[in-house]
Amino acid sequence: MIDGIWIALIVIGVLFLSVLIWYIGTMNTLRQKEVKVEEAESGIDVALTKRFDVLSKMVNTVKGYAKHEAETFEKVVKWRAGLPKELSLEQKQEFQQKMDAVQSGINVAVEAYPDLKAEKVFTNLQRSISDVEEHLQAARRLYNSNVSLLNKRIVTFPTSIVAGMIGMSRKAFFEAEASKRADVDISF
Repeated sequence: MIDGIWIALIVIGVLFLSVLIWYIGTMNTLRQKEVKVEEAESGIDVALTKRFDVLSKMVNTVKGYAKHEAETFEKVVKWRAGLPKELSLEQKQEFQQKMDAVQSGINVAVEAYPDLKAEKVFTNLQRSISDVEEHLQAARRLYNSNVSLLNKRIVTFPTSIVAGMIGMSRKAFFEAEASKRADVDISF
């Protein structure tokens, strides 16, 4: 009889220990998945910050370059339009000096900054915006993937028991708000 009690206690102890090990393993797995979700959420924050920074800097840069070129060409057009048909020698010299100064400024700027031409800057802006958007989409996909893995674990029996015991509930997927789904309007 004593041997039967010991065997029963050992079996109960092994079962209890097995359940305890399973519980701890399941809890740790859920916590690891939760950390992955938090990490992916942080990735979205980083991507959004990068998007804001790139858009702000690039729009201001492009505005500055476009403004420089626009002002340069407006000066040339005004000088040409404002000139009388017959110029005195002094007026011609003055005009020539202004044109030389403008040409010199353009040459220096183009030599120092070959990308100063508005077309290249706009192309760079488009490329940067595209890169940032791809980074943000990748961060969103990673987040949603990690949320999916966690949610599958949380709703699956018997893991759902452990999730309920430790107060873990399903996480929401990242979905852009309706106002955020629209393209950003960038005007120069």
